[in-house]
Amino acid sequence: MAGDQSAGGRVRPPLAIVVAVARNGVIGGDNKLLWKLRSDMLHFRAITMGKPMIMGRRTWDSIGRPLPGRQSIVVTRDTSFQAEGAHVVHNIPSALLLAQDVAERMKSEEIVLAGGGELYAQMLPQCDVLHVTEVDLAPPGDALFPKIEPSQWREISRIAHQPGQGDEAAFSFVDYVRC
Repeated sequence: MAGDQSAGGRVRPPLAIVVAVARNGVIGGDNKLLWKLRSDMLHFRAITMGKPMIMGRRTWDSIGRPLPGRQSIVVTRDTSFQAEGAHVVHNIPSALLLAQDVAERMKSEEIVLAGGGELYAQMLPQCDVLHVTEVDLAPPGDALFPKIEPSQWREISRIAHQPGQGDEAAFSFVDYVRC
């Protein structure tokens, strides 16, 4: 699946959201994950390895460091913000252009949007693929994922899992493509 054509005339690789979402749409609270799912951490690593990852500043702060084998692109309005080991940009168009360049250098066929809630909401209309972990919990939280509209997204894969070692809840790995 090809992404949109960029301003430079090149075709952008598909933009894929990677997110874990509780039954109530919550993705986090107080800038933290609200559950422990070792299986999802391994899944996240497998999906994002070797790819550029766009994320907001609060998501970067919650991770606390560059993730090995990936290139982080942090979007922030704070022009004085610096993130050691990551690229910092100040708007979404700059993030997408930089991610396209990084994807070409890394020979990656996908760009990952790794959070948080504000960026997901702003960038969902530009995304091509959703890699969603549906978490069988409903905790209170202050970060939400936008509703996935069935008229815009087609589910192409669903794998249900019972909790394994290091997992606090049952979950499903669900992939969607834009209709």
